[in-house]
Amino acid sequence: MSKIPLCLPSDITPEQFLTDYWQKKPLLIKNGLPALAGMFEPDDILALATNEEVTARLITHQNNQWTLKNSPFTEQDFANLPKHWTVLVQNMELWSPDLADLWHAFDFIPQWQRDDIMVSYAPKGGSVGKHYDNYDVFLVQGYGLRHWQLGKYCDTNTKFIKGQPIRVMDNMGDLIFDAILDVGDVLYVPTNLAHYGVAVDDCLTFSFGCRNPNPLQLLDSITDVATGFESLAIPLKITQPHTLPGELHPKSIQDTKQQLLDLLNSPLGDTIVCQALAETVSKRQYDLLLPTEMLTLDELTDALTQGATISQDLAGRIIFVKHNHQTQLFINGECVNDEMDSPSQQLLMRLANGESLSLADLNQACVTISSVYEWLENGWILVNVTD
Repeated sequence: MSKIPLCLPSDITPEQFLTDYWQKKPLLIKNGLPALAGMFEPDDILALATNEEVTARLITHQNNQWTLKNSPFTEQDFANLPKHWTVLVQNMELWSPDLADLWHAFDFIPQWQRDDIMVSYAPKGGSVGKHYDNYDVFLVQGYGLRHWQLGKYCDTNTKFIKGQPIRVMDNMGDLIFDAILDVGDVLYVPTNLAHYGVAVDDCLTFSFGCRNPNPLQLLDSITDVATGFESLAIPLKITQPHTLPGELHPKSIQDTKQQLLDLLNSPLGDTIVCQALAETVSKRQYDLLLPTEMLTLDELTDALTQGATISQDLAGRIIFVKHNHQTQLFINGECVNDEMDSPSQQLLMRLANGESLSLADLNQACVTISSVYEWLENGWILVNVTD
């Protein structure tokens, strides 16, 4: 299993966090992720933001007006900026496996709820304004200092300032948190909680975001999965009371709704929802980016023979679900059970749980290096070479 300590205070267990804090109330974890200290500097992030394949945003604030520009950027975009500005780079785990490995500090949250790691660089006074997010986030200070304030819980009725290109509010309600985070400090902010961060000096804040699927995503996925069952193409038998020729009667609507609910609550419905949810939450948010230079099969064999290990590439998702006395394995939005034997599935499940595997593990499971090489080609795993 991963050697990275869990990012929790010493007096709070994962069970206590999930019961008392998760999606309920914020938590400050002093020096909760010291491994992030010194990993990046502002120039690293600015250079990355000019990469054509990177997803980034540049936000500026001057004279009570916000502006937003989306990538791709050039160095010229960062010249002659106003005093207050911020650049945000998404999906950092795609660009830094070492940073992605820090997801293991949050292994008390299952990886199917991971969204991505975003980094925010801002010079002194930079911010993205007072706002709230529809996801949970662990805000980790990686460089410099940032002043954070937390306020009220928001909903769809919360008013944002009109005429701005980003969602910002002018009233967060009564403050429940007001402190400066130092390098390594972590602030957990539940979904929908108003927050406001301002750079005290040049600073980098890394957001480890966790997000649940929304109803539209799930309904779309359920429909897609359901098309594979021929029995669902048979028309319903719907109650039809005597009514006017042009009317769709409420009883017919209610009967249709009840039949759909009965379907969802049936064994077939369980199968459909299980697959639909697993496909949805295991999908990559961003396109797969394979390295330009990859090990050959012979090089992989040599590396493993000399003590290298393999681990999950945390830029993607590997999850498994137990349903109908069978374990199904989903990788980046697809069920892969039909593509591999049981020993291979078992090894991938171990990787999903944070283990690193050696050649001895492969041999014990009777899984060939050529099979593992296919995982490498698919972007599922990383090779960790020992010094």
